[in-house]
Amino acid sequence: MRSSERLRFYLFCDRVGRSKRQTTQVVAFIDLNRLRWGVQPICKVLQFASSTYYAIKSRIPSDRSLRDEELKLKITQIHKDNYSVYGLRKLWAELKREGIDIARCRTSRLMGDLGIRGVRRGKTYVTTTISNELQERPKDLVKRAFTAPAPNRLWVADITYVKTRAGWAYSAFLVDVYSRMIVGWKVSAHLRSDLATDALEMAVASRGCVFDGLVHHSDRGVQYLSVAYSQALLDAGIAPSVGTT
Repeated sequence: MRSSERLRFYLFCDRVGRSKRQTTQVVAFIDLNRLRWGVQPICKVLQFASSTYYAIKSRIPSDRSLRDEELKLKITQIHKDNYSVYGLRKLWAELKREGIDIARCRTSRLMGDLGIRGVRRGKTYVTTTISNELQERPKDLVKRAFTAPAPNRLWVADITYVKTRAGWAYSAFLVDVYSRMIVGWKVSAHLRSDLATDALEMAVASRGCVFDGLVHHSDRGVQYLSVAYSQALLDAGIAPSVGTT
């Protein structure tokens, strides 16, 4: 074994040892790496008796473990058939609905073994408004009066997000309050200041006119208070406004 591989081996085994995992998880770890490093070296580093490993591997599976494997296949199928969004409550209810007699705690344990979890509404979120209380910001020129007598008098800007299979997608957009039309937008995989700046540049280009008395209103996010964004507003002759709430 080369020195680099030996180092990775000891670090990998040490991580397993320090995590205080169950015997079944240690056995699974050995199964996964036995062809690469061998059973004896792994057991020595983990301080796990090799005789215990071989005894477990030669043991005849119990009826409970065999039933667990059958239930895991069913749980996996139900989870997949329901777009991988079912959590414990709905998955357990579906098992009962199909006539499978299984305890809720057993369903939870098998879901944990499979690494299956439901999608939580309202629990997974991203903070898009990151403010700096020490940073100077423009005054609030709108005072929550979101009305406009004509186009290009008041634009409001914000950043939102949506979770996709590839990760979080962030969208910056500007809306003309008079027509409720999105005049500029930008979608990206990051929250850097150029996300908001690109949306502003699109809005300015799409209107293609000289702005007279246009107010740009946003929250206190650092993207809207950045030097680049403030300069873009100044160059376009747009008055910045930042909400106090």
